Amino acid sequence: MAYKISELVALTNVPKSTILYYIREGLLPEAKKIKSNVHRYNDEHLELIKYIKYMQNEIGSTNEQIKLALQNKNKSISSSFTMLAPLMQTLLNIPAGSTHYTKNEFINFYDFDITLVDQLLDDGILLPVSEDDYTEKEASIIRMIENFADVGIDYDLIKNYVSHAKELAEIEQQMQSKLCAVRDDENFSTLWKIMFDTLFNAKEYIFSRYTYKTLYKTIKDEIS
Repeated sequence: MAYKISELVALTNVPKSTILYYIREGLLPEAKKIKSNVHRYNDEHLELIKYIKYMQNEIGSTNEQIKLALQNKNKSISSSFTMLAPLMQTLLNIPAGSTHYTKNEFINFYDFDITLVDQLLDDGILLPVSEDDYTEKEASIIRMIENFADVGIDYDLIKNYVSHAKELAEIEQQMQSKLCAVRDDENFSTLWKIMFDTLFNAKEYIFSRYTYKTLYKTIKDEIS
C-alpha cells in the first residue's frame, strides 16, 4: 500500500522530521518519487518504523546498532548475529560497568570452593558468558547454591530446575525458527515484537502467575 508522508506520520505517531532523518541516516529506504516533491511510502517503511521505535524504546538500542541490524534484515532471524545482538545483550542481563574476572581471579576474589564451582559448571547451573568471563552474576548463583546446601535442600531439585530451563530454551528456539520461516518485509517488525515480547514479557508473566497460583493453592490447602 502507498502512503503519503502525512499518512505515515499518522500511522506511526513519528514526526515527519524524524522519518526524514531516518532516511538520511540509512535506517529507512528512500521513498518512491512519483514526481517533483511527491513521494510515496509503503508497508516496508511502516514496519521498519515500528521496529525502530520498539528497539529504541524497549531495548534501548542506538541508531547505529539498529542500522547495523537492518543491513541484515533479509537474512534469517536465527542466523543473523547483528539482528540478535541487542536481544543477546539483554538476555545476558549483565549490568553496565560490571567487573569481569578470569576463572582463577573469580575464585580467589570471592574465595569460592573450586570443587563446587567446577561441579556447577559441569551440571550447567553456572553459565559464564565464556570460559574465562565471570561476574557478580555468577557469584550470586554460587552463593544461592551455598545457601541451599546450608539449609539441606536437595541438590537434585536445582538440577531438575535447570533441565526445565534447557527445555524452555529449546522451545523458544523453535518459536524463533517458526518466525523466521514466515518473515517478509510486511511483517518484519511484528515478528520481532513477538520474539521480544515472548522472551521478556510473556515468559515473566506466565512463570510468575503459575508460581503465584501454585503458592496460593498450597496456602489454601493448608488452611483447609
